[in-house]
Amino acid sequence: MRSMFFPLKGPNSPHLGRFAYCSFRYSLEDEPSNLDEMPLMMSEEGFENDESDYQTLPRARVNQRQSGLAWFLLGGWKVLCGSCCDCLAHICRRKKELKARTVWLGCPEKCEEKYPKNAIKNQKYNIITFVPGVLYQQFKFFLNLYFLVVACSQFVPSLKIGYLYTYWAPLGFVLAVTMVREAVDEVRRYQRDKEMNSQLYSKLTVRGKIQVKSSDIQVGDLIIVEKLLCFVVFFPGSCFIRTDQLDGETDWKLKVAVGCTQRLPAVGDLFSISAYVYAQKPQLDIHSFEGNFTREDTDPQIHESLSIENTLWASTVVASVNHRNIFGLLDLELNRLTKALFLAQVVLSVVMVALQGFVGPWFRNLFRFVVLFSYIIPISLRVNLDMGKSAYGWMITKDENIPGTVVRTSTIPEELGRLVYLLTDKTGTLTQNEMIFKRLHLGTVSYGTDTMDEIQSHIVQSYAQATSQPSSGSATGATPSRKTQASGPKVRKSVSSRIHEAVKAIALCHNVTPVYESHAGVNGETESAEADQDFSDDNRTYQASSPDEVALVRWTESVGLTLVNRDLTSLQLKTPSGQILSFYILQIFPFTSESKRMGIIVREESTGDITFYMKGADVAMASIVQYNDWLEEECGNMAREGLRTLVVAKKCLSEEQYQDFENRYNQAKLSIHDRTLKVAAVVESLEREMELLCLTGVEDQLQADVRPTLELLRNAGIKIWMLTGDKLETATCIAKSSHLVSRNQDIHVFRPVSNRGEAHLELNAFRRKHDCALVISGDSLEVCLRYYEHEFVELACQCPAVVCCRCSPTQKAQIVRLLQQHTANRTCAIGDGGNDVSMIQAADCGIGIEGKEGKQASLAADFSITQFKHIGRLLMVHGRNSYKRSAALGQFVMHRGMIISTMQLHNSITLMQASTVFDHITFSFVASPLFISHFFLFFFYLVCSYATIYTMFPVFSLVLDQDVKPEMALLYPELYKDLTKGRSLSFKTFLIWVLISVYQGGILMYGALVLFESEFVHVVAISFTALILTELLMVALTIRTWHWLMVVAEFFSLGCYLASLAFLNEYFDLSFITTWPFLWKVSTITLVSCLPLYIIKYLKRKFSPPSYSKLSS
Repeated sequence: MRSMFFPLKGPNSPHLGRFAYCSFRYSLEDEPSNLDEMPLMMSEEGFENDESDYQTLPRARVNQRQSGLAWFLLGGWKVLCGSCCDCLAHICRRKKELKARTVWLGCPEKCEEKYPKNAIKNQKYNIITFVPGVLYQQFKFFLNLYFLVVACSQFVPSLKIGYLYTYWAPLGFVLAVTMVREAVDEVRRYQRDKEMNSQLYSKLTVRGKIQVKSSDIQVGDLIIVEKLLCFVVFFPGSCFIRTDQLDGETDWKLKVAVGCTQRLPAVGDLFSISAYVYAQKPQLDIHSFEGNFTREDTDPQIHESLSIENTLWASTVVASVNHRNIFGLLDLELNRLTKALFLAQVVLSVVMVALQGFVGPWFRNLFRFVVLFSYIIPISLRVNLDMGKSAYGWMITKDENIPGTVVRTSTIPEELGRLVYLLTDKTGTLTQNEMIFKRLHLGTVSYGTDTMDEIQSHIVQSYAQATSQPSSGSATGATPSRKTQASGPKVRKSVSSRIHEAVKAIALCHNVTPVYESHAGVNGETESAEADQDFSDDNRTYQASSPDEVALVRWTESVGLTLVNRDLTSLQLKTPSGQILSFYILQIFPFTSESKRMGIIVREESTGDITFYMKGADVAMASIVQYNDWLEEECGNMAREGLRTLVVAKKCLSEEQYQDFENRYNQAKLSIHDRTLKVAAVVESLEREMELLCLTGVEDQLQADVRPTLELLRNAGIKIWMLTGDKLETATCIAKSSHLVSRNQDIHVFRPVSNRGEAHLELNAFRRKHDCALVISGDSLEVCLRYYEHEFVELACQCPAVVCCRCSPTQKAQIVRLLQQHTANRTCAIGDGGNDVSMIQAADCGIGIEGKEGKQASLAADFSITQFKHIGRLLMVHGRNSYKRSAALGQFVMHRGMIISTMQLHNSITLMQASTVFDHITFSFVASPLFISHFFLFFFYLVCSYATIYTMFPVFSLVLDQDVKPEMALLYPELYKDLTKGRSLSFKTFLIWVLISVYQGGILMYGALVLFESEFVHVVAISFTALILTELLMVALTIRTWHWLMVVAEFFSLGCYLASLAFLNEYFDLSFITTWPFLWKVSTITLVSCLPLYIIKYLKRKFSPPSYSKLSS
């Protein structure tokens, strides 16, 4: 086959560029100005009278008019700063204007414009930007920036209060851990990208065929798509391709090559001609294309128009994406809490300076106190959280219940436990896009999957009779004579005859092409191979633009009537006895979204009978077929079963009728003005009083366990939106069959709107509906978002489920951003194709499925799974555990820092209250050694060891804790609703931990001072030992489910502390810590600090238990 297509490679290609650069296009028609004074009804009072639709002003528009100082202080400054930054970024990175381009055939060097490389790049940084980028991402958080400032202050002699390593070593360790983690993630992304970019493809050159990497393909190259050439297709210069990476549809679409190149003797002659392709500038509409093919070396020049049928969408072309830096909601909440801690730290420092009377260089003393209390904000917080996230990712990857799951972004596992909206693709995500014929209804009798053998026996019997009666030809039981037809309505047909007519109509009325693998080779032998083609079932596959049609043709094959051959003008069917029936294709009327039906006019070769067959949706066919009393009811029954219905009808035409129609049809097609309307009018003249043959029901196979998974997510309080590029009817059917829309819920289909007035009225009509699912098309969505963005989102968010059909990739991402802006809730997007990448990357949490549509979505997502059903365990179990554990870990690490800072504060106040010490400090405050000796309770070594060796392992073991067993979390998904409220980490829980820290710090400090005897070192020994024991007991108090590693961590840390006492002669009096008074004093202080908390926890769980505690018991 010498068919040659011209796919223009790269993100700026004429067709793929429409995907890479697409943005919302809004029509520019002027609407009536009076609509500004007629806002939508957004309150219940407005519904009392239909004429008062425009009386109530939306709350959003009133709120948007707020300005002034209050607006500026309550967040307006953020808006202004963001606008300024966006303006600067737009100036620095001004996008190149999109314009039409000319691409020379096989000569990339002639292209005037430079296009991006055809390479996949999911990396965040490069060698130059890695270190600055990571440092920026770390220090833009207040926590790390604070410690950087404190560490840098120690280079100033007058501000120095300790050794440099005590500040720079922890900060350096934090940055080192972060950089190592980012480097590992970058290397993995680089390896995945390199694997994809290194795939070899055949490139046609002057010297012949060569192998090139996909990243080296340039605009204008001629690429031989081997996968398409291995099939023999009966249309000269044509083939079938898939557009799954653009619109998510995995069905096959017919593409026709340029006619000029088809007349060349050999493929190599392409380089002997001078030709170019002129393509329109990138557009949003991926279903249309305008261009011209021009050959210059002929006289006159050859010009051919190009349309969408001439473009080859190559799945190997992937636009580069800007990988976003993601930070979870938990990180932002902890960042706010650290700011509150810093404010408290400054207040305490001011109080300490005020107690001195603001004498001397008090501003320098203020900064010293800030540094002294810097342990209130623990630097180990980031390290523990990052290590915890890595542990959560490892647990997800190793979970045997969700095999094949990959964590590609290790910074947001807690987001899985905070999701409110789940936006999902349809094809390949919820469905397998594999259609199975389920039901055939003839009006009086219905056949299901268990009775298909009866249909097969009727077909075999009908064609056996036709073979035994050659005089009647194939008309016996096939096509009745015209006399019989005229009296047909008066004579009741037999069931066998009706089955035969229905199956024959289904086998003829379609756009399916049988394809056979060619064993003759690729180069020049297909013509001879086509002549003796093997029609065996094992060698045949079907290709069509709709999987529904393939399912219907496969079903007719299973019952005995097989489509064996088809070209542009004829098709052949094989009967059960092996006889070949030939039909001439006179006219084809393809399916469109407007007509919702397709038709074909065929002439049977043996009899010459002309028949018009038509099939379509019930809403379109109900007014076309003859009167009946069963079609509407049976369509409803099949729809409730989740089946996609098609009504099949026929009409026999005489030669005169067809000739008259053909003349009028050809005349209409030559019209310059209103061609589409005139052609439709001529076709509609045939669509009258057609004979209803049957009603078919086809089921789109759902992914495994989709229904229980969607029910699980709904019960968990997650609102599910389905965004698909498929047709409205298909999307609605899948929403029903997958139980995305429950059986007792109404569905509101948003009528098509094209201007502001229509959108206004339709939104008001939708506003009156309650508890119903919304189904809306992409075009109507675009109009609504242009004029009534806030109102539409507010109404849609109230729906239990939303289905958006005919959505472009840009619209999917737009919907995600709208939910983020208008609801402030966490969103998750899941998909499996390249058209879902923009949606996945726009969401707070992106999940990709490795499926039939490739790995683009999986590589660009934060989490990769193999089946949709795995998302239930990923959210209910791992999302819950990750959030709960990180919340507990973060607050406990802050508690660990606050308790030692509280002890330091009590010690400083106590020393200041002593008059002799106070006087000494007043005159000698500037001397750094005196400052340290008087106000530091613990030496730096003890403080560092406290946060690392002595308490690190028990505290970090909280990443193994769980409040609910996995089985219980899946059995009661309602528990997930509490997580979305953020109660595990809030200002309330933070204040509780602050009070606990103040109480325990005071008990430990004043208890040691009360039991103070002779030397200060005894106070340090008693308080520090009690502090270590208190922390170990508090970890045990916090744990809800014990793990054996937790027990090991507790005893290991206690053993390390006891063993280190033998080497801490400089800090502890060994003769004192081995005595009985030391033991009972430490035990008393520890008991007083922890026992009340245990009692309070017991009483709280007894009288006000959390929701999960009842299930755990």
